Amino acid sequence: MAITVKSIPLGPVSANTYILTDVATNECAVIDAGDFNEALKKELDGKKVKYILLTHGHFDHILGVYDLKAYTNAEVMIHKLDSECLSNPKRSLAEWGGCEQNNVSADRLLQDGDEIMLGETKIKVMHTPGHTPGGVCYIIESERTIFTGDTLFSLTAGRTDLVGGDDFMLISSLKKIAGLDGDYKVYPGHNRSTTLDYERTHNRYLRRLV
Repeated sequence: MAITVKSIPLGPVSANTYILTDVATNECAVIDAGDFNEALKKELDGKKVKYILLTHGHFDHILGVYDLKAYTNAEVMIHKLDSECLSNPKRSLAEWGGCEQNNVSADRLLQDGDEIMLGETKIKVMHTPGHTPGGVCYIIESERTIFTGDTLFSLTAGRTDLVGGDDFMLISSLKKIAGLDGDYKVYPGHNRSTTLDYERTHNRYLRRLV
């Protein structure tokens, strides 16, 4: 196996924080950080934390970024359309959620089609707006793995009734995901992992798009 994936639910609404590790080099990326605590520190012990990759800018996925960045000096990456969320608690909905946010800046602003090398592992960025304007999925084609943030969940999809949400864009993004070739292991922003084939068959949003 070229990569390992460890999931830790963190933050005020238990968003999934993923620790993605390239086995050959022990370099790792933390995907979303709803909090920074001793449990996450323990999981990162001995690893070379290179990136903090954000699927979108909502508070429940970014509240731990400031402290994680200070602890690891990893590069913070987010799509350019959600970058303001890192320094604006109104945009991130932290104020709406009653949470205090420590502002931080992105080191790299992502766009659709960007590629990120984590050791020997290539991560492709796919822009999937709808839940937020700058939502992205991180795809590792060599491992048939995709991190979908709050765009696609097991048996459902992301909500669009918050600021920046857009029904039409979400459906378009789900169509892009459903149209990927073959099966993928799907790691969503909340709740359990699934597979793309399972969602194509059982998810009411994807069924009509296949």
